Amino acid sequence: MKQAIVIPAFNEEKTICKVIESVRPFSDFDIIVVDDGSADSTSSLVKQFEHVILLPLATNLGAWKAMQTGIRFCYENDYQRVITFDADGQHLPDSILALTSFQKASNSDVVIGSCTQRGSVARHIAWRLFRKLSGVKIMDITSGLRLYNRAAMSVLSTREATLLEYQDVGVLLMLKNFGLSFDEVKVEMEPRQDGISRIFHSWWAVAYYMTHTSLLCISKARKNSELQCQSSLNR
Repeated sequence: MKQAIVIPAFNEEKTICKVIESVRPFSDFDIIVVDDGSADSTSSLVKQFEHVILLPLATNLGAWKAMQTGIRFCYENDYQRVITFDADGQHLPDSILALTSFQKASNSDVVIGSCTQRGSVARHIAWRLFRKLSGVKIMDITSGLRLYNRAAMSVLSTREATLLEYQDVGVLLMLKNFGLSFDEVKVEMEPRQDGISRIFHSWWAVAYYMTHTSLLCISKARKNSELQCQSSLNR
């Protein structure tokens, strides 16, 4: 079975080597780094590693677009399973085994590495709000540590998925609409070793994120309600 670990990276020269070294013992997985238009030496450092696939983007497209680039590459190259893994040192290699073992036992299409102890007050407020708005029963909605099987990859490689801005509620709602299953398993995470969160680095960023995602949840809920109403009328 072809499997891959996809690591999106943006200006991660201080941590990328350590992260790659941490996952190299998992020889059953190919390592794919998506450089999201970094202005530092991230790409040149990745090139020093033998058998690591580098997908460089010409400009910074954002975390989700970089993630989707890696997922689409895996889908087009017949990978059966992909794990998304942060480049900032928060994710621990032991979690890879936790995700794969849980997926084999549950046969879920998506498994999320959940660490609800982490994060700021703003992050926890966002989690609570989006669970209520979306109906998605996942505790750690913003975790970037995820396992996707081939069915999930096919959905997330579509043009519709390109319109998403974050790998969080929107991704889960899309997967849910396609009838795919997802679950979560508890994992440990380290504090961010370098850089800042792309979502929770300021209250302005938090406000934008929460507004954008809330509107997405409401839009999806309204669309589902209209479809259910139309279905009832057609009976």
